[in-house]
Amino acid sequence: MKTGMWGKAIGPMLMLTAGAASAAGDKAAGEKIFARCAACHQVGAAAKASFGPVLNGVVGSKAASSAVYAYSPAIKGAGLVWNAATLERFLTAPTKLVPGTKMVFPGLAEAKDRADVIAYLGQFDAKGRKK
Repeated sequence: MKTGMWGKAIGPMLMLTAGAASAAGDKAAGEKIFARCAACHQVGAAAKASFGPVLNGVVGSKAASSAVYAYSPAIKGAGLVWNAATLERFLTAPTKLVPGTKMVFPGLAEAKDRADVIAYLGQFDAKGRKK
């Protein structure tokens, strides 16, 4: 089968689009996976800090930016912004990205699970409302 000029151009674009869609994550699946995080973290309008900080508005925020949570010196000094790439690395292995963090969670082994949790968290604004 001959693909021609358009086939050569469109094929890679379709692959990029499919990759971006799968990298975006599934919010509903992320909510289920977030249940593992709920022992320490909360999201939503009634969320309160517990063993970990509230994660409302976390995507796009500066690390250690909540005034109502006592962060470790390690996370305070990390200079991170919680974008999708940083959260991906942190959720893979928190202590590898930030040695000395108080977060004892070993991480999420599956890339899809991490993407889903990031998508779930990304829908909450700083006040816990879904965007």
